Amino acid sequence: MSHHKDIIEVNVNVKMPVIALQTIVENSKKIVGLDKEKGYYRIDTADKVSEMISKFLLENNFEKFVQDIDNFK
Repeated sequence: MSHHKDIIEVNVNVKMPVIALQTIVENSKKIVGLDKEKGYYRIDTADKVSEMISKFLLENNFEKFVQDIDNFK
């Protein structure tokens, strides 16, 4: 996913709309499908949330966003 040379992983608390989290979980389950033998979905949805937020930040130039001092107000 990352094409930047200097990337770090930061663990943070993030506020997001409930519907966004519900959608990530729902779509993740659709992608992996139900493990019928075990009766559950084999995906870590917390990891998927992290992946989705990271992808969003990289694709939407978070670096440029934080360079604008007005965004800190």
